[in-house]
Amino acid sequence: MRTIRTLGVAAATTALAASVVLGGVTSASAAPKVYANCTAVQKVWSGGIAKKSVTKNRVTSGGKTTYRPLKGTVKKDDALYNANKKMDRDGDGIACEKS
Repeated sequence: MRTIRTLGVAAATTALAASVVLGGVTSASAAPKVYANCTAVQKVWSGGIAKKSVTKNRVTSGGKTTYRPLKGTVKKDDALYNANKKMDRDGDGIACEKS
């Protein structure tokens, strides 16, 4: 009886350890990329990175706000946008957009 319990505990411990290691690898590879600057972003996504809810580019010039269609290839991804939010100078939900 003692041998069977020991093998069962060892098997459970091994399975738990394997799931922790695999879980760690999966979550590490799922982290959004943080780009150094807008030039690096636009090499991959020519139109920038936007929140999923953004459909138009807000442009303010001379105190007047207008909305323009998105230009270029825009990646809509909330996690990627949040990782690169510092590059959204005008706060319209699009980082490194072309106006």
